[in-house]
Amino acid sequence: MDSPRSSSNSPQMAEVMTRRRSGSALSITVGVALLVITAVAAVSVGTAQLDFASVWSVLLSRLGIGTSELGGTQAAIVWELRLPRVIGAMVVGAGLALCGAVMQTLMRNPLADPYLLGLSSGAGVGAVVVIVLGVGGGPLVLSLGAFGGALVALLVVLMLAGARGGRLTPTRTILAGVAFAAFASAISALLLVTAAGDAAKRVMLWTFGSLGGLRWDSLGVACVVLAAVTVLVLLHGRTLNSLTFGDRLAGSLGVEVARARWVLLVATAVLTAVLVAICGAIGFVGLVVPHAVAFVTPYDHRLRIPITMIAGALFLTWVDVIARVAFAPREMPIGVMTAIIGVPLFIWLLHRNRRI
Repeated sequence: MDSPRSSSNSPQMAEVMTRRRSGSALSITVGVALLVITAVAAVSVGTAQLDFASVWSVLLSRLGIGTSELGGTQAAIVWELRLPRVIGAMVVGAGLALCGAVMQTLMRNPLADPYLLGLSSGAGVGAVVVIVLGVGGGPLVLSLGAFGGALVALLVVLMLAGARGGRLTPTRTILAGVAFAAFASAISALLLVTAAGDAAKRVMLWTFGSLGGLRWDSLGVACVVLAAVTVLVLLHGRTLNSLTFGDRLAGSLGVEVARARWVLLVATAVLTAVLVAICGAIGFVGLVVPHAVAFVTPYDHRLRIPITMIAGALFLTWVDVIARVAFAPREMPIGVMTAIIGVPLFIWLLHRNRRI
């Protein structure tokens, strides 16, 4: 029989959890509103300064509501150049943050991020092959090469990590990813040594990450994959909650641990490959954002995941704005800016969380 003290604490604990869930729901609502405001504000910033009201009128006119106050050239800048870049920043930021949050739970490693499995290095090899060997041309072929390299990395790492009875263990997966990343980096360096002309410069720019080449046609696949993986992860919310406490406890609660780890790991890896293919390697988003969100959200992944995605979208969008305007008219690679901003933030998070 429960003690009076434990009985009295149960309603208090339930009340605390209810308040946290209500606060998380409010945070999601506020976050969605901030995404809309951020999109319009970010589109307004650039070499050609546009006021908030004019940008809003272009967006509404494209949706069939009202007419635009801007001329054809300025309207094209808003709709064809800046808006795809801003939406792309939000999609990539949300996707990388989602992958980081899931992988940190699956690997039970607070330092896990979307590039843990060597996907970034594999994508780099694919991009180098396309650029250095001149296999086709244009951003589409480069993206396909990067995506193919990332998928090869995924298959190799999963094959190595699941060698024993098809089970994926966190330690084995991490070691396989680190080993493949080192091998892929060596292959990229070898190809770069033999590069001619400006091929090396192009590869370096891609390696640092860039959102400048994003257009509407390149965002379609990324949006579909992000939506599918988000739904899959949310459906596995209870599973992620159980895996936080270890495989044994999760198994005792009826979770098929091996299957869940395979499904979620493959899904997040494919999403990472798609994102790397369209924008290059952008680090620290999947590492820092989930840690920061964990301080202010409840334990339940079904609430934490949407908030993490919103935070990742906001973070990368404003970092991209800084990359565009801080050194104008030159543009800083966004991967460099995420490192400059992310490293101090991560050090601060390490200082706050003594358990890491």
